[in-house]
Amino acid sequence: MVCWRTRDRAFIFVICITPFILDKSLAAIFDVTSYGAVGDGMHDDTKAFKQAWTATCSSKSRNPSMLIPSEKSFLIRPITFQGPCKSSNIHLQLSGSIVAPEDPKEWRGCENVSWIYFTGVFGLFINGSGTINGNGQRWWKIPSGIRVNGTCTKPTAVHFNYCNGLQLSGIKLVNSSRNHISLTYSKGVTISNIHISAPKYSRNTDGIDISNSSQLHIQDSTIQTGDDCIAINTGCVDIHISGISCGPGHGISVGSLGPDNTYAYVDNVYVTNCNLVGTQNGVRIKTWQGGSGYARSIHFEDIHLKNVENPIIIDQNYCNGDHSCQPQESAVKVSYITYKNIHGSTSSKAAINLNCSNSTACTNIDMENINITPVVSGQKIFAICNNAKGKASSTSPPVPCLDKY
Repeated sequence: MVCWRTRDRAFIFVICITPFILDKSLAAIFDVTSYGAVGDGMHDDTKAFKQAWTATCSSKSRNPSMLIPSEKSFLIRPITFQGPCKSSNIHLQLSGSIVAPEDPKEWRGCENVSWIYFTGVFGLFINGSGTINGNGQRWWKIPSGIRVNGTCTKPTAVHFNYCNGLQLSGIKLVNSSRNHISLTYSKGVTISNIHISAPKYSRNTDGIDISNSSQLHIQDSTIQTGDDCIAINTGCVDIHISGISCGPGHGISVGSLGPDNTYAYVDNVYVTNCNLVGTQNGVRIKTWQGGSGYARSIHFEDIHLKNVENPIIIDQNYCNGDHSCQPQESAVKVSYITYKNIHGSTSSKAAINLNCSNSTACTNIDMENINITPVVSGQKIFAICNNAKGKASSTSPPVPCLDKY
């Protein structure tokens, strides 16, 4: 052991070791262009992205960051960002654009049915002003389930699987061939201030599709698609959705639940302070005949509608047209559903449709302060009820199957 005898030398010693101490705590930045990414939208930059991710994920820095720089467009083929990583605070800064191949025949390696696939990455933070462009225009013409090149069906643009603590903010996603974002088996996720856009005619282009996840917050975002703006599927618990602008699209949906006679469950969902404009549906719960399980404690509050075709709908006889749907006895149990402070206009005559199963009633339906008016002045609108039970107050149009209070 060496002992310094002078105060000056001790001071020099401290100064010398300080950079070494700080180096371990500073964020390390891994720019994809440093690994050979070109960013001209034509060269395949997949390999460079993989190398940059490997360096980021294996970094011993507390806050490693993978940088996708601005004013560049990076062509990426199907890619997996694999975790776990050394750090539990991984940052991906998206300032430029990521684009998919335009021709479905160019796709390879999408066995995960995803274009960009994050799995097992905890504490992932993605933000920036950049864009993820799925180039899905040619895919939209291909029927669902058809494989291209023997391996690829329509891929989800970005899929997060087992990504606890995910934070996604600020980015844009456009023209996915299928779902723009899929989220599975994840907990403690926040998605905010993002913009999702695809044409009204683009089939199966859900904005955000969630399953088997909990403690989610989706807020302050704009979603325009050819399918559900947000779809909440089986295994979802404690889901909070607020400040969403939806349209065009199929609205905000719970389900579809229980396809092919499966068990499904959704519990404790809050959808508040959302605007739906020109959508096929407003707030919807959809379950297949023959399923089992439950959808309960689902709350829709402070919803504004403009020219929405089916503002409030529960459909326990859902069939998407690709199946031969035969009448079946069992059904997912729908209960404790709240609709409060829902206002706006509809383009259809049936403003409220509670189409519950003949064998399994919807129970504890609570409607309060509902005011839906027709887009066409003077047109009469009404509510449809089948085996729904609950209560209603200050609801227009009136819902005859619900008790007044």
